[in-house]
Amino acid sequence: MARSTQWEGARSALAEALARPRRCAIITHYNPDGDAMGSSLGLAGLLRTQGHSVEVVLPNTPPPNLHWMPGFEGAIKGDTDRARAEVALAGAELVFCLDFNRQDRVGPLEDALRAAAAGKVLIDHHLAPDTFAAIAFSDTSACATAQMVHDIAAEMGWLGELDQDLATCLLTGLITDSGSFRFRSTTAHTLRVAADLMDRGAVPDGIHAAVMDDNTEARMRLMGFTLSERMEVWPGPGAVVMHLSAADLQRFDFQPGDTEGFVNLGLGIRGIRVSCILIERGDVVKISMRSKGDLAVNGFLAAHFGGGGHANAAGGQARGPFTEALARFKALLPELFSAHPA
Repeated sequence: MARSTQWEGARSALAEALARPRRCAIITHYNPDGDAMGSSLGLAGLLRTQGHSVEVVLPNTPPPNLHWMPGFEGAIKGDTDRARAEVALAGAELVFCLDFNRQDRVGPLEDALRAAAAGKVLIDHHLAPDTFAAIAFSDTSACATAQMVHDIAAEMGWLGELDQDLATCLLTGLITDSGSFRFRSTTAHTLRVAADLMDRGAVPDGIHAAVMDDNTEARMRLMGFTLSERMEVWPGPGAVVMHLSAADLQRFDFQPGDTEGFVNLGLGIRGIRVSCILIERGDVVKISMRSKGDLAVNGFLAAHFGGGGHANAAGGQARGPFTEALARFKALLPELFSAHPA
């Protein structure tokens, strides 16, 4: 595999750590998405085929369009069973940290994760991971953590145990984090991994329908409202700024996950280079940005809004009144285009 040299030390350390049956916990980031779920559930199944006991710990319950995934029912949801989640982390001999690069990304389970005496194994594709894990698999070129799990399985000789359910989990991660294979992070290797998962029984159109076409009427109306009433187009620099206040969300009976993917909509407008959305959640304003080509947005969010992520897909947050956060964001945005003229 392409990662053999890069991961040689991590692979050897992991093989040694798993030389006998272990109690393992797998944890992913707060508000788990398709890649967080797919990589976690896929890895859990693979580890079980090797004789290890595994608990999947989710900091909170994912949106309903991911509840169909094989293995979801057995996962511990930190928002509904926090005590059990903390016990799973405390009692593990190995804790696998998937699809996040900092321990604060697990939200309310951060203290439990930091306190866990177990050795930590990082599997992640985000930039600049913190050095908290004894064993680290990091690949910022990978389109999804699920792709990395497949690569690690190949390195470890586990692919023979990858059945239809596990392949479905991993392909879900690839499809969701690659934007159905349209984002720039999609490589020839990504497609080869996807082909292997299909050969093992994963069905792309079934996954896409389950994840992308499971909308409530309220979500569809919220999307229409966002585009018609809460979208500003800046044709000069080529930007779209969308914004939703807490009152807007309440009006459309907002449920977690309802705004997933909205930030990508702006990139469908001709001439738009950057699409942004700001969403008020409690006393925090969540900021997401997507961009095209060489226009990187992660540095802008890291500099001004404590954020980070990938070059073309990043997030951050602001505190304080929503109107002030929105005004500050719009005042700073021209700085990004000054650094990246068309």
